Amino acid sequence: MHLRECLRALPDSAFAGESVIFREILTEDDLAWATCDFVLPPEQQELVNPAGFSIGRAYFCPERFVPYLICKKDGGVPVGFILLSEFIWNGREFTGWSYFIAPEHQKKGYGRDAAALAVRILSSAMPNLQIELSVVEGNLEAERLYLSVGFEKTDRFDGDERVFIYSTKRNK
Repeated sequence: MHLRECLRALPDSAFAGESVIFREILTEDDLAWATCDFVLPPEQQELVNPAGFSIGRAYFCPERFVPYLICKKDGGVPVGFILLSEFIWNGREFTGWSYFIAPEHQKKGYGRDAAALAVRILSSAMPNLQIELSVVEGNLEAERLYLSVGFEKTDRFDGDERVFIYSTKRNK
């Protein structure tokens, strides 16, 4: 089974964290919010894939890339975007994500809660696959966040981005 099928097999409660929920992008309004209604500051745009790129991935390979809005648990207001992903690269299969929090909602704990929730979701949906993320070298804020939710920094690179892996052994 691919990621989308595995995610659909999870109960709705699996998509709720402490302060955020993930809501799959299924409407034009959700799509407009993710791609048009806000813009990251220029200094952050170079650090993440834009939502349009991620949604394009989901369009071309919907079974492996699933886009969600990150919403406040209380009230459902969108605060960010996340693309949960299943990758096959150089003969390896693993999961990961690309995400961002809207500038007006940053520094409120939503990013950390979303990262922890993504780990729980991917670990439940595809428990036999490693979770890997790549971070633009020098993005210390992202590095600290990923380390705080159980990732380990590796000596591997994906282009100019440092690879982080979630350590299931360390976090059981």
